[in-house]
Amino acid sequence: MNTSALVQKVWNFCHTLRDDGVSYGDYLEQLTYLLFLKLAHEYAQEPYNRDTHIPSGYDWDSIRSKTGEPLEAHYLATLHKLGNEPGMLGAIFFKAQNKIQDPAKLSRLVQMIDAENWISLDTDTKGDLYEGLLQKNAEDTKSGAGQYFTPRPLIEAMVACVQPKPMKSIADPACGTGGFFLGAYNWLTRPGSNLNKTEKAFLRDETFHGNEIVPNTRRMCLMNLFLHNIGELDGEPLIERSDALIAEPKKKVDYVLANPPFGKKSSMTITNEEGEEDRDALTYERQDFWETTSNKQLNFLQHIISMMKVDGQAAVVLPDNVLFEGGAGEKIRRKLMETCDLHTVLRLPTGIFYAQGVKANVLFFDAKPKDGNTHTKGVWFYDLRTNKHFTLKTRPLKFDDLQEFIDCYHPDNRHERTETERFQYFSYDELIARDKASLDIFWLKDDSLDNLDDLPPPDVLQQEIIEHLEAALAAFRDVAASLPKSST
Repeated sequence: MNTSALVQKVWNFCHTLRDDGVSYGDYLEQLTYLLFLKLAHEYAQEPYNRDTHIPSGYDWDSIRSKTGEPLEAHYLATLHKLGNEPGMLGAIFFKAQNKIQDPAKLSRLVQMIDAENWISLDTDTKGDLYEGLLQKNAEDTKSGAGQYFTPRPLIEAMVACVQPKPMKSIADPACGTGGFFLGAYNWLTRPGSNLNKTEKAFLRDETFHGNEIVPNTRRMCLMNLFLHNIGELDGEPLIERSDALIAEPKKKVDYVLANPPFGKKSSMTITNEEGEEDRDALTYERQDFWETTSNKQLNFLQHIISMMKVDGQAAVVLPDNVLFEGGAGEKIRRKLMETCDLHTVLRLPTGIFYAQGVKANVLFFDAKPKDGNTHTKGVWFYDLRTNKHFTLKTRPLKFDDLQEFIDCYHPDNRHERTETERFQYFSYDELIARDKASLDIFWLKDDSLDNLDDLPPPDVLQQEIIEHLEAALAAFRDVAASLPKSST
């Protein structure tokens, strides 16, 4: 059975469950539990004979041998038991719950998974299956799962520019379902890469380091990685269930690839001021940060910089407000350009994210020594937004749409670049002289302003209007959230 047919088979069963109120996300969660147990069962057999550390009586055999209410009761007991185990096992089943209330349908799902020999499927098939399910889940906009799903063509293009090398560490402080890790993994294992045994072991066990605060998203990330041969069945989880912003990073890494959570305001403020009076109880104290702010993306940007080794490389998706916001935003931009080499900004089009109204960019920068020198000499901007029209359904972003940017980026030697209509260079002196050191730069003319014949199709135009309204509403909410509460 090919990948698309297998995805369709596994996913079709969800339609039956939705009649019982089981969402796409809940279905994927149950698949994760059962698929993990089935894989563990297969690894425990000949010729692998691995000790999976699954307690006796709570394994796959104990589940598939039951039906009806006994199955439902034992499944609940299994989820609870495994959630208290150490290592990867406990991470996958942390706070696990049964969302399938009909024992007959639970039994059918068990039988469907039991019918396949999952180890016999190659890594690409297993990985593509789970990635396909994650994408379908992200497309269900009502669930909000899209906020954890970065468009895969964008990830592929970012990785193609950074070109991570073997035996190097890669981090994502808000890793969602692991898209950036898989993008880097695919690059490192591309045809012709010819990794040796040591490099393969490092890739499996030591390359990736992530944080994901949402338990269900974390378990999906771990399963996604595991199905791509990243991490060990009986090892420690590569993804921490913690807020990355709460403390200074435990280790420095070679690469950071990330798309921090959408939304401007955080429920917590990061402060670098000791002894501040009347500090909110939820305030973080980060002495390594340049500025105190409640802007989540600005805090993630500061945290990412703190994670990087000298000459480490970062490619980070950030919203427009990071490029133009005053106050802390201006100070952080100035410090970024002084202490790092911010060399490239990709202005992304609208209509490519599952969260509507998002206007975002990719910032590419390298960490530099703290020697008092200004390390950004100038920034190259690529405008993929002006006169570009995308929608998730009728005109989704494809890798080919980013190929010209990759060519302009010139990853083999980014110091040999040439300006084009969409790719322009601005010196550090030009940028620092702009109002608030704004990096919100466009130079192309919007053709639709002069010629009605150049307007996009009605469905695309309608989607763009919706996205502009969503962005405006989000901005109003940010303003409202920052206003002092009136007393009653």
